[in-house]
Amino acid sequence: MTTFAPRPGGTFPLSAQVTVNRVGFGAMQLAGPGVFGPPADRDRAIGVLRRAVELGIDHIDTSDFYGPWVVNELIAEALHPYRDVVVATKIGAYRDHRGGWLPSGHPDSLRAQVHDNLRRLRVDSLDLVYLRHMGDGSGYGLADQLGALAELREQGLVRLIGLSNVEVEHLEQAREITPISAVQNRYNVVDRGCAALLDRTTELELAFVPFFPLGSGFTASQARDHAVLRAVAERVGATPAQVALAWLLHHAANVLLIPGTSTPEHLEENTAAGRVELSPEDIEELGAIVAEGESLEGEAH
Repeated sequence: MTTFAPRPGGTFPLSAQVTVNRVGFGAMQLAGPGVFGPPADRDRAIGVLRRAVELGIDHIDTSDFYGPWVVNELIAEALHPYRDVVVATKIGAYRDHRGGWLPSGHPDSLRAQVHDNLRRLRVDSLDLVYLRHMGDGSGYGLADQLGALAELREQGLVRLIGLSNVEVEHLEQAREITPISAVQNRYNVVDRGCAALLDRTTELELAFVPFFPLGSGFTASQARDHAVLRAVAERVGATPAQVALAWLLHHAANVLLIPGTSTPEHLEENTAAGRVELSPEDIEELGAIVAEGESLEGEAH
């Protein structure tokens, strides 16, 4: 029952006090290959972050386990003190020495991760913290995990709480524990496995933030490579990537984009997707795309 926004741009509220532009920036790709280690060109990574803000982006998505630590340190170097920018981060996982993504869901560990993010981002309070659900491997229930985050919010260390990589049942359970401001799950024009969750967030007027909006190196399919996307892109005078992003913006009014890149050229391209208009016929054609491929197990975002 997704609803269609009349125009792709605009803003959406994360809370009564916080509203962001619908096109943001995902900082994950600023780390080295495999989201591990430092970038090959640190100055370019800093430049991409500063250019994002110049383009009007006021919502940046990150995590201390990108690198690990590397991306948060880049963000702080490039943008601190943050002016009119919402920085959203994620907790609930860590990286081993080989770059593996492992759960870290003990409430005490979550508290420590919040403090680590505070320190590396150089802030006194985190704008938005997502609890990254890592399946049964965390060994701890949402009540304990979200209870820890709610305590940190009461202390003023966290402003808003979100969920990542969850299902509808997790969202419903979480809402009984604490207010939830946003949900972040994998979703794009060729991968709509969590459509029911998107519909539920639309009903609740919660932000839905699709990660891997263009696919990723972790998945078998890439949204921007689909033949239908290429055809629509040629018709509307845009790139396939821009059409894939614009489809998400048209798809539901509560969708916030966080496409990631490590190059200024792709940053400009992705940001311009907010100005791409799709006709009802374009949307219908894109909506008929059948999801292709399965994601690899074990990745985190």
